[in-house]
Amino acid sequence: MQRRYVTIDVFTDRAFGGNPLAVVLDAMGLTTAQMQALAREFNYSETTFVLPPADPANTAHVRIFTPVFEMPFAGHPNVGTALVLASRAAPRPARLLFEEAAGLVAMEISPAGAELTAPRSFARGGDADAAEVAASLGLAPADLRTGTHPPTVGSVGAAFLFAELATRAALRDARPDAGRLGALLAATQTVGIFVYTKDGADAAHDLHARMFFPVGGIVEDPATGSAAVALAAFLAALRPEADLEFAARIGQGEDMGRPSLLHTRAVKRGGGVVSTHVGGQGVEMMQGSFFLPGEDSPR
Repeated sequence: MQRRYVTIDVFTDRAFGGNPLAVVLDAMGLTTAQMQALAREFNYSETTFVLPPADPANTAHVRIFTPVFEMPFAGHPNVGTALVLASRAAPRPARLLFEEAAGLVAMEISPAGAELTAPRSFARGGDADAAEVAASLGLAPADLRTGTHPPTVGSVGAAFLFAELATRAALRDARPDAGRLGALLAATQTVGIFVYTKDGADAAHDLHARMFFPVGGIVEDPATGSAAVALAAFLAALRPEADLEFAARIGQGEDMGRPSLLHTRAVKRGGGVVSTHVGGQGVEMMQGSFFLPGEDSPR
C-alpha cells in the first residue's frame, strides 16, 4: 500500500519558519508500533496519523506522536493537520472535528488559517520551586518573575510547567541542563516547560516564549500550541475580571531560527474560563509517499 504524507510548517506564513509537522494521510491499518517508528523516522517534534473517525459525524481520528511517545493532544499538529485536510477538500470546509485521546478537538478554518478549541477546561496543578526551575534553565533566581504566579503546572489536554521570566534577555539566554530539567519535568509530570516574558512586547507580539522538553534528542520546540493555549487560559484565570475576552499574540521560535506566531484567546464568564483557543497559518513544504517493510513496493 502506498501511503501519502505531507509536511507543513505551522504557525508561520513563510517557508522554513514555524514548527514542521508530518501528516500521514493514509494511516489505516498501521499499528501503534509502526506509527511510533514512523514518527522517529520523520524526527519532527510531532507526526500525525489520520484515521477514519469512530463517529461518522466527525472528520477524522487523529493520533499524534513525538519521536518517543504518543501525545493525547497537541496544538501545532492539530492546526497543521486541519490546514492539510482542508486544502484537499472541495468545497473547503469551515469546521473540522477530530477525535483524539484527550477528547474531541474542534477546528475552525478561515482565510486567517486554522484555530482549535482546547478539548478540556483549564486545570491548574501544583507549583514548582522557583530556584530549581531557574537552575534547570541555566538562569539565576532573579531571572524569574514570580509576582504574578510561581512556576505552575497547567493543562487543557497536555500538562506543562509555566514560568514567567523577567526580561527578554533572560529568555534568550536560557540554556537548559537536560538532566536537571528532565528530572523537574518528571517530578511535575509535565510534557515540557513553557517560559515566557512580557518584556519585549511590540506591535506584533504581546508575549515571547520558549518551550523546552529534553526527550528523544529534541531540546526545544519552535511553536507549541498546546502550551500557548493553556497559558492563555491561565493568564485569563488570573485576571480579576469575572467576564473577559482575553487575547495574546505569542512569538516563539525566534531564538532558534524558526520564528512563529501563535494567536491565543480565552473566554471568561462568571469568573471561570469557558473556552480557550489557539490558531495560526501554515505553509506546506513537501509531499510524497512511502512503503513499509512487507508492503508492496515498486522497487
